[in-house]
Amino acid sequence: MDQSSDDALSSDSKESNSQDSISMAEFSEDEEDLIARMYSLVGERWKLIAGRIPGRTAEEIEKYWTSRDHSSS
Repeated sequence: MDQSSDDALSSDSKESNSQDSISMAEFSEDEEDLIARMYSLVGERWKLIAGRIPGRTAEEIEKYWTSRDHSSS
């Protein structure tokens, strides 16, 4: 592979990673409410909470919750 192909792949990878970060950070108000209610019922059982929110993973929800928790204090 030549240098220009490597640069193109690197650029595509960076764009993909930044898009993943953006989509992960954007939770709807309904999702936020559901996460808060589920957390108060079941605690840090992220996989169980994620099962109630289509398209979200336990890891996304845990990262959202922990970043939200730290920013509010």
